[in-house]
Amino acid sequence: MNIRSDHLAGGVFIALGLLVFILGWNLPFGQISTPGAGMLPKMLAALMIACAVIVIATGRDSEPVSAIPWSDWSHAALIIVISSVATLLYATLGFLITMSLLVFGLLTIVERKRFLPAASYAILLTVFAYWLFAIALKAPIERGILWF
Repeated sequence: MNIRSDHLAGGVFIALGLLVFILGWNLPFGQISTPGAGMLPKMLAALMIACAVIVIATGRDSEPVSAIPWSDWSHAALIIVISSVATLLYATLGFLITMSLLVFGLLTIVERKRFLPAASYAILLTVFAYWLFAIALKAPIERGILWF
């Protein structure tokens, strides 16, 4: 049996959607006028499952999994490691420092960009994101140990 890449990816996303349903089973769904804590995760999981079913249904022309080149696995592993470290440090260091380091690390280590352009881009992007979410949208942002 020759499994196609779209069939495999669709199956993985269906499994992830079901996992979200299982983990959020006890969260109240609420109503449209008063949404509960479980409304958004359950609606997104349902949308993800629906899209995965479409990907599986239309995936007969996709590339077989055995034909996919896996030579770039180290690139993906670096992204996962750097993102995991940033996730672990987020509550301690806060949004500004963690996100600046995350973008800087991805640009310098993974994409091999020069130091100064990567640092300036990381800082500008993070400051803009902070302004957008913390100031303009008044979303609660983790401040971290340095209070910013």
